[in-house]
Amino acid sequence: MSAYVYILASQKNGTLYVGVTADLVKRVYEHKTKLADGFTKRYGVSRLVYYEIFDQMITAIEREKQLKRWHRDWKINLVESKNKNWDDLYSSLL
Repeated sequence: MSAYVYILASQKNGTLYVGVTADLVKRVYEHKTKLADGFTKRYGVSRLVYYEIFDQMITAIEREKQLKRWHRDWKINLVESKNKNWDDLYSSLL
């Protein structure tokens, strides 16, 4: 079973959200269609700008916790290391 850590953004350099899931396509869809109540719905955060794949959920959860403790600048640098233009990566998953 795969697990994913992902970063969503409202726009380039906008509001960021770090999450973890076993089904990235489904989870991002839930954020995009505002089915997921809470932070992302409230702040319009639905652009998938970064993700990592893990073999085990426990490892993904550890990474999620690590990223959530990071400074904002570190997260921005991580996104830009793989996605300089902050493109929405969701369509590449389909």
